[in-house]
Amino acid sequence: MLDVSSIREDFPILNENVYGHPLVYLDNAATMQMPRQVMDCIVRHYSTTNANVHRGVHYLSERSTSAMEQSRQRISRFLGADGLGTVVFVSGATEGINLAAQCGVRQHLSPGKKVVVTHMEHHSNFVVWQELCHQTGARLVICPLTDAGELDMDFMLSAIDQDCAAVAVCAVSNVLGTANDVATICHAAREVGAVSLVDAAQAMRHGRLDVDRIGCDFLAFSGHKVMAPSGTGALYVSDRMRDRMVPYRFGGGMVDQVGDRQTSYADLPLMLEAGTPNISGNIALASALDYLEELGLDQVATYEGELLARAEQGLDALDGVHVLGHPKERFGAVSFVVDGVHPFDLATLLDKRGIAIRTGHHCAQPLLRSLGQSSVVRISPAFYNTPEEVDYCIEQVSACSNFLRKFSK
Repeated sequence: MLDVSSIREDFPILNENVYGHPLVYLDNAATMQMPRQVMDCIVRHYSTTNANVHRGVHYLSERSTSAMEQSRQRISRFLGADGLGTVVFVSGATEGINLAAQCGVRQHLSPGKKVVVTHMEHHSNFVVWQELCHQTGARLVICPLTDAGELDMDFMLSAIDQDCAAVAVCAVSNVLGTANDVATICHAAREVGAVSLVDAAQAMRHGRLDVDRIGCDFLAFSGHKVMAPSGTGALYVSDRMRDRMVPYRFGGGMVDQVGDRQTSYADLPLMLEAGTPNISGNIALASALDYLEELGLDQVATYEGELLARAEQGLDALDGVHVLGHPKERFGAVSFVVDGVHPFDLATLLDKRGIAIRTGHHCAQPLLRSLGQSSVVRISPAFYNTPEEVDYCIEQVSACSNFLRKFSK
């Protein structure tokens, strides 16, 4: 059982007032707030350890290097990847997916090959594959959704055949909150020799992600979705892909020997980490995962599920409000539209009442287009939110919607 009142004391921003109202932050699918423990980790690094990594033999450099490499090992354990693959530090899921595409997949694409994605992908896991297919002549195959907002698994599995070179799928939709059976998809890809990538940006705090069980070749996530600083994240690369990777960016830190005419490169992960990394951010990422594990991943998932169900039930009870999708498993986010009310107008009024939610296409235009929408409202609670905050949000959605409808007649 989570002690939410005690947890909230770790997040100073939750004490802020917005336009004279206590802040109700329900935009956690976009960015989570940061606890003091992670802030303290950053301050401690700059106060006691700050130096560049992998370059010096002096005391501070060695301490800084050790701290960052311990963070890499910590992330690997969190993903169940200890001894199974390599964790590459990246600026977020977007960079991780681009690295996987350019360094591990591009050279294996050609006319006649295909890449399978889904209609529920974030642009970061859609546009990169679309562009790669344009460049190589490969074909992009898009898996549709059922009426419930779930993947059409019959279509997905039939598309993963001998012509399939890569499959890219999100573990959890950032719009619908749909949880996908990524293990079945990745194992199907492995059987035909295709490369699989899981976008785990929305899934990291909703239960244990085990790359061994999932069987993926790549898994990418962003630190700011799990209370770490922005500009941090990780890309897991399976052992199977280790020798198939080629450099994407060039510079310091990723080389072995540089000659006048030829250069050899370091092994993974350094081969993909050109330049000075986000040292303090990478260290703080491990601190954020420690915080999450100390709370208990199962307890966090259960409590957040209760908040999300409360929000969905409250929205369903409002006249003229339509929740998008009703998947069997929904994590992290619920999106909706209101008859006669533009999402931007509703969000603006909610903001004046201290409520932070997200509107727009959520970087998922193919998904919204498939649902006949161009803009929706999204509520995404976290473990530091309360039932009372969710109830207040639903009450204000009703009040603001009724107010706005008066001006649309």
